[in-house]
Amino acid sequence: MNILAQIKQQIIDNPIILYMKGTITHPQCGYSDKTAKIILTYNVKCTYINILDDDNLRKFLPKYANWPTFPQLWVNNTLIGGYDIIFHLHINNKLLDILNKNVHDI
Repeated sequence: MNILAQIKQQIIDNPIILYMKGTITHPQCGYSDKTAKIILTYNVKCTYINILDDDNLRKFLPKYANWPTFPQLWVNNTLIGGYDIIFHLHINNKLLDILNKNVHDI
């Protein structure tokens, strides 16, 4: 499977997915850390993928998403955005609606 097909399959298979630098326990980027902590406050099922583990993923996900930076939050096959957007949605009490709106398995 090529990398673009792999990315597409990951996004399809996981209703909520966060591509981040590092892991939940060892974030390697302040923005990834802050984004993951926000998502964790909602107690939803989320898949976290460390893009630092895969050079191809780190290289091709921005092209696939047409979004140049990490982290990237995807919900129900739709890119929500990075930390700035997630933070804005969170403080305006809109993120939970997005997380719950199209996801039936959380």
